[in-house]
Amino acid sequence: MKKGASQPIYLDYNATTPTDPKVQKIMEPYFCEKFGNASSSSHSYGWEASAAVSQARKHVASSISARPEDIYFTSGATESNNMALKGVCYKVLCPSTGSKQKPHVITTSVEHKCVHEVLSYLENWGVEVTYLPVDEHGICSVESIKNAIKSNTKLISIIFANNEIGTINPIHEIGALSKKHNILFHTDAAQACGKIDIDVDSMGIDLLSISAHKIYGPKGVGALYVRGKNPEVNLTPLQHGGSQEAGLRPGTLNVPGIVGLGAALEIAMTQKQEDRAHIKKLRETLLNAILPLSPSIKLNGHPTSRLCNNISLTFSDIQPGQFACDLSGIAFSSNSACSSDSTAPSYVLKAIGLSDQLARSTIRLGLGRFTTEDEINTVIQKLKGLLKKADISASY
Repeated sequence: MKKGASQPIYLDYNATTPTDPKVQKIMEPYFCEKFGNASSSSHSYGWEASAAVSQARKHVASSISARPEDIYFTSGATESNNMALKGVCYKVLCPSTGSKQKPHVITTSVEHKCVHEVLSYLENWGVEVTYLPVDEHGICSVESIKNAIKSNTKLISIIFANNEIGTINPIHEIGALSKKHNILFHTDAAQACGKIDIDVDSMGIDLLSISAHKIYGPKGVGALYVRGKNPEVNLTPLQHGGSQEAGLRPGTLNVPGIVGLGAALEIAMTQKQEDRAHIKKLRETLLNAILPLSPSIKLNGHPTSRLCNNISLTFSDIQPGQFACDLSGIAFSSNSACSSDSTAPSYVLKAIGLSDQLARSTIRLGLGRFTTEDEINTVIQKLKGLLKKADISASY
């Protein structure tokens, strides 16, 4: 991928990824030449679009070892999370079910903001929600989930890999627990899909959210996996007005975007090992150069059970304002993208035990497929300069 000489070094891959040029090339014909509506079943333009959507559905399903018919296309993980959480709870709340119990949902204090906001909304409808704490690494223990289960627990929703600190939750164990108690299990896998091996059956996952722009695909498209058997999961649709996506998500399909999502995941699965090796090498180069410089620098998240591309660093002796000045020329995150306009300290960092001051003195560096060794070396030098200026590093 070509980069302009004046562009900053991009290290915010957990917020969004550039669209892979190979993905863009595959998408292009579906904007102009192959512009048909996938629902048009009476002519070749529609057939061509429908075939492309079917192929993309297969690629998405293959990436999580699912059945293609269990994949529903959406505008992204936020919509997928809404569909999953509201769809399950509305089904129980519907008077026709005859249920006299309000549904209970178990989640954690470090879920993506959209999950928290959806659950907060559902609480206004009488849904009971338990927000479980996490340990210093950001992991929610299976035991705490087990202890939170009630007779009316209908759903467990736990993030697969945290967007801020990169920690990966014990998904296999949580899935097994949910199956033992006949509770549906949803996971937001926006950060994990395409990076981590996922098998919805062996992991006991019933609902899984995906976003294309986290895996070198286009923005504005994603998918929701909804288990179709063993057990069959039935969601109440949030929208009405068409038969697309089996009526669960009606509306004209975004064919170019869907093609891009499918292509992005096909590429991700093909070169997953190559990407992992490349990114891990760069991550270790940076950490090995920076962490030994001062005991005031701390890596947040689990030391090993973490996304290979996420580096969350707290500099306890650095004032937040220094980052923007001394790390100019680097595009990084000093907060999660979903709340980057807020001056409030990250609730995720506070949940793992950081004070407001330490949370504000934390940066997230997100590496990716197109990050180069030269870029990482430049970042290392800038970080060393930051520490030297603050006079907290003893060696360079």
